[in-house]
Amino acid sequence: MAVTIKEVKDKKSLKAFIEFPNRLYKGNEAYVPKIYIDEKATLSDSNPVMEFCDRALYLAYKDGEIVGRVAAIINNIANERWNHKEVRFGWIDFIDDREVSKALVDQVVEFGKAHGMEKIAGPLGFIDFDPEGMLVDGYDQLCTLFLLYNYPYYKKHFEALGFTKEVDWIELKIFIPEVLPEKISRVAEICRQRYGMRVKKISKRQVKKQGYGKKIFDLVNEAYGDLYNYTPLPQKTVDQLLDNYLSFIDLTYVTLIEDQNGDVAALAVTMPSITRALQKCGGKLFPFGWYHILKSMYFKHEDAIELLLVAVKPEHKNKGLMAMIFDDLIPRYIKGGFKYGESNAELESNLAMQSQWGMFENKQTKRRRIYVRDI
Repeated sequence: MAVTIKEVKDKKSLKAFIEFPNRLYKGNEAYVPKIYIDEKATLSDSNPVMEFCDRALYLAYKDGEIVGRVAAIINNIANERWNHKEVRFGWIDFIDDREVSKALVDQVVEFGKAHGMEKIAGPLGFIDFDPEGMLVDGYDQLCTLFLLYNYPYYKKHFEALGFTKEVDWIELKIFIPEVLPEKISRVAEICRQRYGMRVKKISKRQVKKQGYGKKIFDLVNEAYGDLYNYTPLPQKTVDQLLDNYLSFIDLTYVTLIEDQNGDVAALAVTMPSITRALQKCGGKLFPFGWYHILKSMYFKHEDAIELLLVAVKPEHKNKGLMAMIFDDLIPRYIKGGFKYGESNAELESNLAMQSQWGMFENKQTKRRRIYVRDI
């Protein structure tokens, strides 16, 4: 039977789009379901990114069954900023069938050509805070909360379709020491004395009412601005991200470093892993999924802490501010019983960030890739 592609146009097909990976990866111990309500909000018309993105969602059918999915995305801010005409593919999943993967890619290409695009790249989301990067190594490693999992055959399919590597990200497992290394405390004290820096712990009220949310994302936009394909975030998108994160982030594990003027010079947003909890509830909060997630976050931690976001203001690099962050967070990790941290994806070329982990025992666990092709 031929592959049929249908655009997602209603609630029923959107639900099928979101839930397809749970069926595809059923029984795979490395796969972690996404939180359903978050996926629905991200893919819906109400997402503020739709003000600067064009998108269409597609499902692939064969013999009457759903066998694949993909999102075709045009991020107009990124295209203007990076001076290219690029259509992105994201949220792509498919069975091990070359006809299916080709049909999905062809549909994205068609969408891109209709909008005047010249290149196709992915997996990418609307913005950099969406899941992105195809897993090309580390298939036996448990996926983290905000990143993608895929089968090994995905890589073979895309290379057969003429795609080539654009960039790679790596992920690290960083082992938490039993005691805080003396060197970290020493460097942290030097930062405090020499540069007048101080640790700032924040509450949800301060994030929402005292401007710390804006300060955080102003720093992120500045620190990440030169990284691959980065999209500076408009305020409406920032507000949406803050609402999403604040609903489940434990601010005990978020640390800011402020300078003498009260400006945020560095930050680390980390959280207890809830991946095992999401596996138990299949990404559904109701009727009992919330119990597993809250238990994992606040009462009986999993082994991992996820390092969601780490940033240093460019003018403060090489001042040792990460030592101040470690000086605050590592004792909290030790008290919480965490055994290791999981880095988010880091560009393989971002040696400055990778060097920060050199003072700890660590190992690379995963590699993920952005593929690109002319259309």
